[in-house]
Amino acid sequence: MTTDITIIGAGLGGLTLARVLHLYGIPATVYEAEPSPATRSQGGMLDIHDHSGQPALAAAGLTDEFRGLVLEGRQAMRLLDPAGTVLFDKDDDGTGGRPEVQRGELRQILLDSLPAGTVRRGRKVSGTRTLGEGLHEVTFADGATVVSGLLVGADGAWSRVRPLLTTVVPEYTGKSLVETYLLDAATRHPAAAKAVGGGSMIVHTPGREIFAHREKGDTLHAYVGLSEPQEWFAAIDFTDTAAATARIAQEFDGWAPELTALITDSDIAPVLRPLHTLPAGHRWDRVPGVTLLGDAAHLAAPNGEGANLAMLDGAELGQALAAHPGDAEAALTAYEQAMFPRSAEAADPEAPGSASNDVTPHDLIAAFTQDEQPE
Repeated sequence: MTTDITIIGAGLGGLTLARVLHLYGIPATVYEAEPSPATRSQGGMLDIHDHSGQPALAAAGLTDEFRGLVLEGRQAMRLLDPAGTVLFDKDDDGTGGRPEVQRGELRQILLDSLPAGTVRRGRKVSGTRTLGEGLHEVTFADGATVVSGLLVGADGAWSRVRPLLTTVVPEYTGKSLVETYLLDAATRHPAAAKAVGGGSMIVHTPGREIFAHREKGDTLHAYVGLSEPQEWFAAIDFTDTAAATARIAQEFDGWAPELTALITDSDIAPVLRPLHTLPAGHRWDRVPGVTLLGDAAHLAAPNGEGANLAMLDGAELGQALAAHPGDAEAALTAYEQAMFPRSAEAADPEAPGSASNDVTPHDLIAAFTQDEQPE
């Protein structure tokens, strides 16, 4: 089977691309490995930026739907030290340009905006190959294939499309996150809930940090950061919840109990998430008929930009294809020329939440204060 535009991956970037193309009357097919949106956790809160994610949603014609998802008050931010002392506290006064939504709900409004049959589920890609003349073949795990006239890899860190363009692969940053959830926080975990506050909280020390935010339904969602080689984590049996929790908590011995409760009182088993990145400024030479967006194109350490950039990539690629009817190469060239420098600038290793161990509380306060300044 041959399709005109094939998108691999039904994440936020791939769906934004499909939606923008739909608005311009350009058909596309999205292939997604997961059989259902509920197959796994869709992630936590996302702050949608006024210079990237919000313009992308506007291009997708979904601003009103997005606004309906915003959780008021969640732009509040505080910085604590390991003793639980508040070093910086910014309330959400409603003027910030980064309203918070649940990732799963945002993905759902994009899915709901597409014609039935656009997204083909349970289609895990096992490989891709170039056929020549701008055509590429996609092979699925069940052996089925499709041939694409324009192939877009929106398939994340371990993209199966990326090898068509580059031999570069993600490398471990030296840091991993351990994810936890505390449910019904106000009644069941009041001390931790008070420490986190109404929005997000960061406690940062060299090599050890806790980032937490208050989600919908009075849930606290925490990411516990540890800068250790992957072998260190491999020595921990994460199938043994009690042992893994105790081992991670041991690294935060001496921290305030309301902070370590974000580890020890988790209502789910701790989930290990190693962090990988592509080289800063990574780019490729133009290959006819194929391109990448989001983490497939510019995977970086978490800094709040990833989902926003993926949506902006999708929106701008869709607009470029609409602006160059019948000339996909001109569209891909225009898209990549804008995407490469934008993603390189965003991949700042010193950004709050990044993998850098050199960031100090003073740096974080300065960054948060800068975010409050009008551009």
